[in-house]
Amino acid sequence: MKFILDAFGGDNCPNAIIDGVVLAQKEYPDIEFIITGNKQIINDYINEKKYKINNLQVVDAPEIITCNDVPTVAIKTMKNSSLVVALDMLKKDDSIDALISTGSTGAILAGGFLKIGRIKGVSRPALCPALPTKTGGNVLLIDCGANADCKPINLCHFAMMGSIYYKELFGKENPRVALVCNGTEDSKGNELVKSTFPLMKKLPINFVGNMEARDALSGEYDVLVCDGFTGNVFLKATEGAVGLVMSELKKSIKSSLLSKIGAVLSFKAFKKVKKRLDYNKYGGSPFIGCSKTIIKSHGSSNSETIYASIVQAYKYQSASINEKIAEQIVNLPNLEDLEND
Repeated sequence: MKFILDAFGGDNCPNAIIDGVVLAQKEYPDIEFIITGNKQIINDYINEKKYKINNLQVVDAPEIITCNDVPTVAIKTMKNSSLVVALDMLKKDDSIDALISTGSTGAILAGGFLKIGRIKGVSRPALCPALPTKTGGNVLLIDCGANADCKPINLCHFAMMGSIYYKELFGKENPRVALVCNGTEDSKGNELVKSTFPLMKKLPINFVGNMEARDALSGEYDVLVCDGFTGNVFLKATEGAVGLVMSELKKSIKSSLLSKIGAVLSFKAFKKVKKRLDYNKYGGSPFIGCSKTIIKSHGSSNSETIYASIVQAYKYQSASINEKIAEQIVNLPNLEDLEND
């Protein structure tokens, strides 16, 4: 396999990108890597760390798209940026299997739409991260920010893609798919959810109905479907809640000698919880539905996150997710209420 990585745009670039590639090559020596970005800076860091990286090509792309740039304008005009060069190479070179970037989410999504395009039959691609559940498993959230406004057909396609991805990623034959809602009753929800609900029942998936956000990480669901606005708010609220709990826990531990002693005795348990909640372990969010694999990693990704994203891309490609999505989307039943986007 051959992966291309955008080395600039995130908080820890290019160091985290290069370090992540080094980690990945130890386990996957057969993967070829291309890194795009300021060639001088990249090579200086490789030399400084005395890395000997096999199967690596560095492509010079001195411009950097930042979060302050207008995504569509940047993709069209900043042709020498690390992201645009990576997208162009992914589009033109059939031997390149996947792109990984920690850069501007808006620019990555715009590039995916404008340059790479959708799988035939998919109305819209969507971001689909994996989140931990309290039962020790994982749940997929689709969409978490690519499409702020959606139609029922979009949510139906998200459900199909999420179900296929979960089955291949975690080996579960009939993943439980739910609509994110303000109640579990069939009649609950806004107009979008109410319109989508009956259509989801017609899909060849294990649709289990509506789900309240408080149960999202309960382990009772495998795929959570919503529009990108709802998903993004939910995801960021969850991250904030986890951060608050960890912060309060640290304050409590430091509040007294007895608490500190208790923390020492519970060190292994705390370490296990921290590891479980650490998003760096999960890699990035695949932009699922694009005709080629794109993994959007968190802007503050470290080397461990990049390594996990590479492993994620490897598994995604090995399972032929895009091919299976294309096959099943084309064979969807004729749902007369679905509108073409």
